[in-house]
Amino acid sequence: MNRKLAIFGIVVIVVGGLFSGALFTVHQAAQGIVMQFGEPKRVIREPGLNFKLPFVQNVVYYDKRILNLDPPSEEMQLADKKRVVVDAFARWRIIDPLRFFQSIRTVAAFRDTFGRNLNAGIRNELGLHLLVDLLSPKRETIMDRIQSRLNVAAKNFGIEVVDIRIVRTELPKEISQNVYQRMQSERARIANELRAQGEEKKQEIVANADRQRTVIVAEARKNSEILRGEGDAQRNTILADAYNKDPDFFKFYRSLEAYRKSLKDDTTMVLSPDSDFFRFFGDITGKAGR
Repeated sequence: MNRKLAIFGIVVIVVGGLFSGALFTVHQAAQGIVMQFGEPKRVIREPGLNFKLPFVQNVVYYDKRILNLDPPSEEMQLADKKRVVVDAFARWRIIDPLRFFQSIRTVAAFRDTFGRNLNAGIRNELGLHLLVDLLSPKRETIMDRIQSRLNVAAKNFGIEVVDIRIVRTELPKEISQNVYQRMQSERARIANELRAQGEEKKQEIVANADRQRTVIVAEARKNSEILRGEGDAQRNTILADAYNKDPDFFKFYRSLEAYRKSLKDDTTMVLSPDSDFFRFFGDITGKAGR
């Protein structure tokens, strides 16, 4: 009895092992190829539980989601002979796992091979365009053309290129340094030119202001001389009229003016008492000293 149970247990274990080895699950984000002695037998695209021959067959899985391809940056030459460093990436997915297995087998090998193809396709396309094209809306058209060309080559690998993008386009370091120095020199030249123009404008404004000041001052002096002359003429006319009306009073007034101007601030004068200067001191008519 015990021997029968042991045999039954062994049979159950063997059958269970065989049954578990015959079952496999394909994840919803994957697809598989059932292999027998290294040869593909069938492709499983749908997720779920599947059967295979235990110990004879095995399953190779491939991701069916969109994958990333990011090759190293590479220096390329444009149509205008300018060299730029281009950093691009691609999005791709496996649409024919059997073709993929037969052509390249592993994803790592595909990344290495197709990464070179991506850079070559970008290099060939950018060689037809100028640097300014990469900085304009034409950039989108360029990437579409690269994607179309790579999709033709992608069919040989059983994959589809979903998208291609040029992440970064810049000049090589040594060229960037030269460009920066030229830009710096150009900005310095423009700054010096603007300063020179400003200084010239300043000198022009100052010279114009000095000329206007000279004209205004000369005009003012001319007017002041005219007014002074007219004033002197009016004064002489008034004095002449006053003298003609009363010569004696005019002489008296002129003498008083002379006294006022001369006899001030402790002025010392040495004159003869009968000097004509003091003729109005003794007689208001000014005749006493005569």
